[in-house]
Amino acid sequence: MTAPDKTAFEQAQQDVQTLSRKPGNDVLLKLYALYKQGSQGDVTGARPGGFDFVGGAKYDAWAALKGLGQDDAQREYVALVATLKAHS
Repeated sequence: MTAPDKTAFEQAQQDVQTLSRKPGNDVLLKLYALYKQGSQGDVTGARPGGFDFVGGAKYDAWAALKGLGQDDAQREYVALVATLKAHS
């Protein structure tokens, strides 16, 4: 597989901000996890605990992608944003 176009990844980051309909929480978590995996790689640090439910959910979504290459995560992010744009 070829590396994704960095401009496509950057454009998808901008496009997701302009969607006419806000995706559901499950899709938002997937977008967050793919973005973090695509831009930073595997999750690091400790999982937020206590009453930080949002932080914990984000951490878990990102951790679920552990081992997915940054290029693959960027490709999946671009594809997901394209799908959301087509349905908004």
